Amino acid sequence: MTSKEGSKRLRIGMIHPDLGIGGAERLVVDAALGLQKLGHSVEIITSHHDPGHSFEETNDGSLSVVHIPSRVPRSLSGALHIYLAIFRQLHLLSVLLYRLYYKVGPEDWHDVYVVDQLSACVPLLRWLTGKRVVFYVHFPDKLLATGKEATLVDHSAPKSLKGLLKLLYRLPADWIEEKTTGYADVLLANSRFTAQVFKHSFRSITRSPEVVYPGINLDAYDAPASSLDALESPLIRSDRKTILSLNRFERKKNTALAIEAFAELKRRQKSASSETIRLVIGGGYDPRVRDNIDTLQHLISICNQHSLSYDILPNQTSPPPPRPTSPPAPESVDILFILNFTTAQRQYLLRSPTTICLLYTPGNEHFGIGPVEGMACGLPVVACTSGGPTESLVDISANQSEGVAWLRDPEPLLWANALQEVLALSSSDREALAARAKKRARDLFSMDQLARGFEAALYRAVDMGVVDDSPIRIKNLRIAMALLVMVLWLRMNGMDLLGGPAALILILMVAMMSLRRST
Repeated sequence: MTSKEGSKRLRIGMIHPDLGIGGAERLVVDAALGLQKLGHSVEIITSHHDPGHSFEETNDGSLSVVHIPSRVPRSLSGALHIYLAIFRQLHLLSVLLYRLYYKVGPEDWHDVYVVDQLSACVPLLRWLTGKRVVFYVHFPDKLLATGKEATLVDHSAPKSLKGLLKLLYRLPADWIEEKTTGYADVLLANSRFTAQVFKHSFRSITRSPEVVYPGINLDAYDAPASSLDALESPLIRSDRKTILSLNRFERKKNTALAIEAFAELKRRQKSASSETIRLVIGGGYDPRVRDNIDTLQHLISICNQHSLSYDILPNQTSPPPPRPTSPPAPESVDILFILNFTTAQRQYLLRSPTTICLLYTPGNEHFGIGPVEGMACGLPVVACTSGGPTESLVDISANQSEGVAWLRDPEPLLWANALQEVLALSSSDREALAARAKKRARDLFSMDQLARGFEAALYRAVDMGVVDDSPIRIKNLRIAMALLVMVLWLRMNGMDLLGGPAALILILMVAMMSLRRST
């Protein structure tokens, strides 16, 4: 089976844990849209989908989203995040299996599944549906959780009791991640950097992931910014030159670097010119997540340290964080924080003629869709000299004829120097850079390239046939599912005998009642 014209059109289930606003979610949305454009049927299945904190395509009917909410909390007293995430995914799987067996006929089952971010469900999904699974690797969670994603060398043993306890806490989750990832039929990665880290981190997995770069819908960035003026608040519209930074409000994204570099640029400008400039920081913000709350407060504290005025545009965020007691006038705001920006707001800021540059601050990012969006809109990009951006971007200092970005070590002074160079570009140099950037985005990172990469992987998975390597086989799954549904019904009707994760453990035990070893 190939992807040629006339090939079988696939029914695809995409399982994603939290369909919010972020690079991973943007990839899922764009991949789904691209696959639909190729004629496939796509259903996104998720444990969390808040219409006020998600991309518009997941709410306006462009995509089919199956929201399976879970009562499993994100954490208990700020701990156990990964284990509760695993429970949420297994809960999603149990409800999905009920839906497949009791709500639709076998002829309407998905032909193949795409799972990303969390791999815990992969073996059971394969064994209990008989369908193949493609797993898209963003980055090993065991490295994201420890902050060790920066290196490919072996990490030393913990040097403190706290480090030892964290190591012991992570051991079961890390084992689950590696073992369950290994059951995927096809492995994809978002960059060569991620594929290299994957091979180093998961040494029991002998296969190497194939690289399928994230892509974007280039057509979405073709509308002139002027056509979006009526949609935007006075806080967003401005005649001042604008530096843009788009990232989730997470400490690891290092958005503080953008503010520090901007503060240094402003300090230099005071003695050099009277030109005014502002920094706009936009991204996903979830008031349920402590890291998001703390990161915004940290960024505000840096603004205060440098005597930079700021304001907050919360959009649909509920509850919204407090704005300054006496907000400055829109035209005097140094830094504007936009929480959960809309598609129109993102397009306006990226396409506005007053936007002069995009800053991409994360170090050792596994890919990073922000620089690609910047290139698609012809913007110069300043990014770190590590991770995915070294693949997606070409440093203008190293290659004048193809350069589209300034790749610099994450030091505020170096970034301020880069910003000064961007500001000094002549009109002709800026136009030439914009043309190079748009061509690179179109050639390497279009939605069509993304969709074709996914389609080829999905066809390869389907060509493997029905899953036949299960160490267990179903004896009477319908009886087990009936018992499972009974447990869920009791919980939903207030007769929760165990509550929380304990009930999920019972559900798994009930499911196992229908399984026995193969002979």
